[in-house]
This record gives sequence, structure tokens and C-alpha cells, in this order.
Amino acid sequence: MVRPATNVGRVWRAKAQWAVRGLGPPTVPLALPGSDDDLSQRHARSVIDLALRIGEALLSTGASAADVVTTVLRLTYAYGVRSAHVDITYTSISVSIQRGVDEDPLAVMRVIKTRSPDYSRLEQIQLLVDDVAGRARRGEEMRPVEEARQDLGDILSAPHPYRRWVVTMGQVLIAVGVVVLFGGGPGMWVVAGLSAAIVDRVQRLLHSAGVAAFFSQAVSAGIPTTIAVLLFTLDDVGLSVPGVDSPSLVVISGIIVLLAGLGVMGAAQDAVDGYYVTAGARGLEVVMMTLGIAIGISAVLATANRLGVPMEIAPFIALGGSPVLGTIGATVVAIGFSLSSYSGPRATAVAAALGAVAWVALELVSVLGVGTTATVTAAATVVGVLGHTVYRVLRVPELAITTAAIVSLLPGLAVYRGLFYIMSDSPQLVTAAAMEFVTAASTGLGLAAGLSLGAYAARRRFGLDRASIRARRRSVGAYRS
Repeated sequence: MVRPATNVGRVWRAKAQWAVRGLGPPTVPLALPGSDDDLSQRHARSVIDLALRIGEALLSTGASAADVVTTVLRLTYAYGVRSAHVDITYTSISVSIQRGVDEDPLAVMRVIKTRSPDYSRLEQIQLLVDDVAGRARRGEEMRPVEEARQDLGDILSAPHPYRRWVVTMGQVLIAVGVVVLFGGGPGMWVVAGLSAAIVDRVQRLLHSAGVAAFFSQAVSAGIPTTIAVLLFTLDDVGLSVPGVDSPSLVVISGIIVLLAGLGVMGAAQDAVDGYYVTAGARGLEVVMMTLGIAIGISAVLATANRLGVPMEIAPFIALGGSPVLGTIGATVVAIGFSLSSYSGPRATAVAAALGAVAWVALELVSVLGVGTTATVTAAATVVGVLGHTVYRVLRVPELAITTAAIVSLLPGLAVYRGLFYIMSDSPQLVTAAAMEFVTAASTGLGLAAGLSLGAYAARRRFGLDRASIRARRRSVGAYRS
């Protein structure tokens, strides 16, 4: 009489186990056996060396951590290295492979010595990797690793597409475009452009002299502030400069020019992608450089007050109010940033068009009254979709065109107001300063999130490549079961 009951219990126990037991493999396999045993030592070393040099070049020219990992994995996979691992910090990159129990593992690291946005080289490197990956995908004869390495050397040693004065002109255009955004007239264009040109040349001299970037940033921020103080002094004694009615606008254009050269978007992009080590380092750099801006501005204003020039930079500056002027200003800013980062002619033209589109999207979304962060996020999403679409069609660097397009949306005004409140030495304004900096940070994150969402939507439309999937899954930002 006991045996039937036992059988019934066993049946129901089996049904219960079937109801709760997983039927498929784990979402994220952990430490599964895998190797590249069939690779020769020489081939594996050659591929790793090439991948490492390409990764170093991409980081040095301004690519995000996820883009670097994606590119390196595409390259190694194309050359038959399936078990490559890429690790990135702010100052180094390492590539390693596990070759099984019968072969020694390989791991190589390189230190990132310099960082300078150079999107013409970035474009050429991406085209090189696209060619290698495309041959592998189509089953064509692969380009020899040594040949690809030689091509990489030629790319990195080639001269810039523009002379240095063109870069200075790009900085001038950024400042002029910002003045147009805020409704300034031709007189203000000249003053802001002259200030930006002086800042660029001074920064170059300080860099050549080995001055730390923090102090260089402070000196650079002091230059437009000094010009604003001089304009205020002339106006105070009745010698006002024709067409120059807002000295504060010179300062805010200088701030945005300095912010455009920082890794604001790179830090936010790495944070969104889950690469928190590089995001933290880049974010700290942005904070330090922004403090340099604050110190430079406050030092000039304090000196002016000591000399009897009671100048206070007014924080109540609004956009010009004209959508047409705003679109023109955003286009000029995008062109200026493209030139200052050595983007090629095609990339510059596309960035100008995307800059105009970004501002039009901003104006349209702002009508809904959803707030600054949501508005810039929506505009950046549009830029992200179009940027990746154009990249797939024209093969221009996605990072170059999307970053240039949203420079006009950077939170320069919020940073400007926060600095003003801090320098006022009023305890009542500390909260206001904190709110402005929170707005600036949320705007930066919104821009990065919008670009990421837009690019993801475009990739879903065109199809994600395996390297992109692997790069995002290897970030540490998301929990998966």
C-alpha cells in the first residue's frame, strides 16, 4: 500500500522540477573552456600586436572605450583569433588570448602617452579595419598582417590634412557660432573670435613649454575674462566699442570653446556603456579642467575688483530666440569643431548638416516643455540615428560627426551660471550653484544617452555585428542572470 503513494510523490516531484528547471543554457556563460590552440605562436603574436597598436591609436585620437573594444575584437576575429580579451583603463590598453592547456597564453599592454582628437586618422584606421573585416566576412583572401601593420604605420605618420592655422580658425568659428546662438551681433563675433584665437595660440605655447593642463586651462579661461573686463572698463569711461554690448558673452563663448576640447562626451559615453574605470578617469579630468576654468575666471575678476573695476559677469543670458539664427549658429559650431579636430572634408560637411538637424530637433522638442535634459536627449537621439546611418553609407567616422553636431548643445550656460554663483561668495547662492552643476551633468549624460540610444536603434535596423555585441556584453555595467 506504500508503494503507490511513493510513485505518485515521485511523479509530482518530477513535474514540479520540470516546471521550474531552466531549459536553455545560461544567458552569460562563465569561464567556459575555449582556446585558439590551432593558431601558431607567430600569427597570434602578430595579430595581437596589430590589434594593440590600433587600439592605442583609437584611444589616443578620442574614441570611446566601447568603440575601441568593438574595433579590436572585429580585427582579431577577422584574423582567426576567437578568444581575445581587451582591457582598457584611461592610460593603458591590454590584449590577451588564452591558447588552451597546451600553449602559453599571450598578453600585451601598451601605455597611452598622448590624447589629441584627430578624426582624420580615426577615419583611416576604421577604413583599414573595415577592409580586413569585410574580406573575412566575404571569404576573400585576407590582407597579410604585416601589410596591415605597414598601412597602419603610414596612417599614423601621415601629415595632418590641414595646417595649424586652420585649427585655430576652427576654434574661432566655435566662438562665433556660440555668439550667434545667443543673438550677438557682428561686433561680438569679432571680439569672441579674437579671444578664441588668442586662447588657442596661448594653449599651444603652454603645451610646448610643458605646463600642466590644469594651469593651461586656468590661463586660457582668464583670457576671455580679461577681454570682458577691458570692454567693461572702456564702456565705463564712455569709450564703448561699437557693436559690443555684452562683455559676458565673450566669457561664455570662451567657456564653451574650452569645454568642447574636453572629454565631456567621452566620459558620459563610457559611463552609459558601462566602462566605469575609463568613465571615472575621464570624468575626473573634466572636473579638474572645469575647476581650472573657474580659477582662471575668478582670479581675473578678483584682480579687477582690487584695481577698482567693479565688474560682475551677469548670469542672465538667454538664447537669441530665433530658430533660424540658432540653426546657423549650430552649423557654424559644428564646422568649427570639425576643423579643430582635423576631420576630413566629407566628415565636416556631414557634421555641419547634422549640427543643423540637431538644433532644429532641439527647437521642436522644446515646444513640448519637457525640460532641458529630456530635450537635449531627444535631439541627441536623432543625431545618433542619423550619425550611424551616415557612417554605414559613407564610412565617415561616426564619433567625429556626432560629437561635432552636439557641441552646440553642451551645457556651457549652466557651467557659466554655476561658476558665477560660486564666485559671488554668497552662502545663499551655493544651492543655486549646485543646481546649475547638476543641470550641466544631467545634460551631458542626456547627450551621451541620446547618442547611444540613437546609434543602437540604427544598429538594430542595419544589424549588429558580433564584435559590437561582444563589446557591450563585456562591459561591467549591467547585471544579467
